[in-house]
Amino acid sequence: MKKILVLPALMLATLLQAQVSQQARDSINKLTKEDHQLMLKQLGITTLRQGVKGSAASVANAVNYDETKANPFPNLPDPLIFNNGGKVTNAAQWPARRKEIEENFDREVYGRMPANTPKVKWEIVRSTDTSLDGVAAVRQNLIGHVDNSAYPSIKVDMQLELVLPASVQKKVPVIMELSWGSFRRPGDTSKITTPSWQADCLKRGWGFALLTPTSIQADNGAGLTKGIIGLMNKGARRKPDDWGALRAWAWGASRALDYFETLTTIDAQKVAIAGHSRYGKAALVALANDQRFATGFISSSGEGGAKLNRHTMGEIVENLTASGEYHWMAGNFIKYGGPLNSGDLPVDAHELIAMCAPRPVFISNGAKGDEWADPKGMFMAAVAAGPVYKLLGKKDLGTDMYPAVEQGLMDGEVSFRQHIGGHTPGPNWPFFLDYAARYFNKQ
Repeated sequence: MKKILVLPALMLATLLQAQVSQQARDSINKLTKEDHQLMLKQLGITTLRQGVKGSAASVANAVNYDETKANPFPNLPDPLIFNNGGKVTNAAQWPARRKEIEENFDREVYGRMPANTPKVKWEIVRSTDTSLDGVAAVRQNLIGHVDNSAYPSIKVDMQLELVLPASVQKKVPVIMELSWGSFRRPGDTSKITTPSWQADCLKRGWGFALLTPTSIQADNGAGLTKGIIGLMNKGARRKPDDWGALRAWAWGASRALDYFETLTTIDAQKVAIAGHSRYGKAALVALANDQRFATGFISSSGEGGAKLNRHTMGEIVENLTASGEYHWMAGNFIKYGGPLNSGDLPVDAHELIAMCAPRPVFISNGAKGDEWADPKGMFMAAVAAGPVYKLLGKKDLGTDMYPAVEQGLMDGEVSFRQHIGGHTPGPNWPFFLDYAARYFNKQ
């Protein structure tokens, strides 16, 4: 007689959940690859170069961390040269040149945000009294209901948490982070510090907000027919110049800022945008495209963010054009993973940073453990953005010499600091808050 194995209820539930989760992942991966292949077909591309992986030289397509091999395309596009070859010689000419740069990013890199995006109605679903490190505060959980009357089949509800000091006597600054939520970022080796940056904000008399990007647009290619991108396309697949997830997440941050402008408790001219890793990319895109943001904390943003695409160290363009990450970008960006290359891009990250000018931007990264994000490539982009800041009467980094770890370059509107930690924003948060305060106090 066969023995019947009876599993405890909790174990059985765990196994069933794992099975369902694996099935969901398999379905997402299948749909993502289908969407990626259909975009390749639209672009007329049959093969792509593979991205880099691993850290050992023996691995096929091994990642490069050798600076002598990292600059195959040393000539960067000049942010102060018009498309017709004319030179920008004064600040009055910059807006026209900026518009040209913005068009290149919209068409070739991040995709075009539709002109007729829907309105968002914000609802406070919960409000509670709380405290952080002894500072009394009011925590509000909000849902941003995106108007889907044009296509009711797709519903988008943005998730936002807003925390303000309990006794607000005047309008206060707010630091808004594109948040990983309670999920701990893989590779984040930092310890939880006390006080947290959120508590530090409250002690300064500021508020903070946590926006969940995946409530705006899924972080996979399968989700491109849903979320705000899918809503705007009425469930259809993207065209090559349609916006990707980074631009969509940035759009969501701007809609939260719209809401802040309606409140008597928030100084909407003193709202900073912050993000780490892929959300650092999105934070930089938001800062560059929405000039209402006062400043930005751009942490370990790497490829697709503050890192030069032409600097082939750590993650490279070919990683972003593969099926795992292409959804962050416009479909057109895939061309630069084959048949074109990063040297063919009409723009590069230094021009994205330049689009933030004259507002201050804080570029942050770690040392050991953050090599994939290419700190040197981000520093080079910050240096190359300097001429635009100087044209507009602001300070650049002040040097083109790569600084030692924890030697911050923070005297100007372009700033750079590499901390001793790895792939984490934690150690640089106090430095950014001091940096932001310098500008908030001037206004």
